[in-house]
Amino acid sequence: MSENKENIYVCRCEEITVADIERAIEAGATTLTAIKVRTNAGMGVCQGMTCRKNIERMLRERKVDPGCIKHSPYRFPVRSVSVADLAADAPKKEVEDHE
Repeated sequence: MSENKENIYVCRCEEITVADIERAIEAGATTLTAIKVRTNAGMGVCQGMTCRKNIERMLRERKVDPGCIKHSPYRFPVRSVSVADLAADAPKKEVEDHE
């Protein structure tokens, strides 16, 4: 069974395929950060928690110098927060009456 690399997602959050990552590597991306800049892989809601290891594996399989596979820090997953929710959690100041 042949695989269509355009249909296999590495980064589901940003819909980045195996072919997208391979093109970035062929264009000279040899670090996770360089791949992130070229493709947006690892920039979605999970912040690379899902795709990072697959991208590292792809770099190793292409014999990229292990010293070039620099680890970028994990970031906490993003959650949308409304301004109203932030305001509700803000400490309340007591207003003094200066009459």
